[in-house]
Amino acid sequence: MLLHVLHETAYDYAPVVRTAQHMTHLKPLRTPRQQVLAHALRISPEPAQQGEALDVFGNTRSFFSLQHAHEGLRVVADSLVSTSAAGDPGGSLPWQEVAERMRYHRDARYDAAAAFVFASPYVPRDGAFARYAQPSFAEGRPLLEAARELMHRVHADFEYEPAATDVNTPALEALALRRGVCQDLAHVMLGGLRSLGLPARYVSGYLLTEPPPGQPRLVGSDASHAWVSVYLPGEEGRGRWIDLDPTNDRTPGEDYVTLAIGRDYSDVSPMRGVIHGGAHHTLKVAVTVSPAEPMTNDG
Repeated sequence: MLLHVLHETAYDYAPVVRTAQHMTHLKPLRTPRQQVLAHALRISPEPAQQGEALDVFGNTRSFFSLQHAHEGLRVVADSLVSTSAAGDPGGSLPWQEVAERMRYHRDARYDAAAAFVFASPYVPRDGAFARYAQPSFAEGRPLLEAARELMHRVHADFEYEPAATDVNTPALEALALRRGVCQDLAHVMLGGLRSLGLPARYVSGYLLTEPPPGQPRLVGSDASHAWVSVYLPGEEGRGRWIDLDPTNDRTPGEDYVTLAIGRDYSDVSPMRGVIHGGAHHTLKVAVTVSPAEPMTNDG
């Protein structure tokens, strides 16, 4: 599927901002199922400096600075992305065997996915998460089967309510509230998996704004979205990551665009910065993901 993503961020400041430094995660990630065909980041007013680099997770981070007074800031990320559906993930090892593999053992083979077992700023490892997740993880149950049931339960148990939380709400608080937005549901599911010793990562991205005819409109359209990726080790060699979306209770397909991956929201927030001045501000964010016309070669 060929998708056009337009992500617009607009700030209005009062009083003016004198100088500012910003960092964004707004360039979609290149993956085996996703190719970035074009990307542009348009910033107004024009930044004094601008650049980009890869972070430790392989995401593209863009940096820019504004060295003169400004009353507002507008950032538009314009991307053209080709996506494909996920293949059949096949079977998976029993979850307890996976958890045991991720534990440190002397002379054990290193698996980079083990880094996603540990606590992160928004998602501590806590007994409350383990108690919530445990009913889905019977002894000997295949990991993927158990993780899918946990996804179903989070979807059923939590009410999608934007006013209940904000971007700084801890995952334990969202667990107690049983409500929140996609970020909160992803954090809760991450907490459950990691508290059982299972690697899981946070995925930020987008959904197709208008679904195909006959398909339901998904929660999270017209905004940034978030879901979970769980690691399935192979019998031998490298394992694979499988995406699961507790907000919409489904496996992400070609109508999803992956923006960035990390331990939790703190690693991949779309935009953050430090400003001097601008004691008060208003923020508007608009996201549109639409089917694009196939590119042609007229030459």
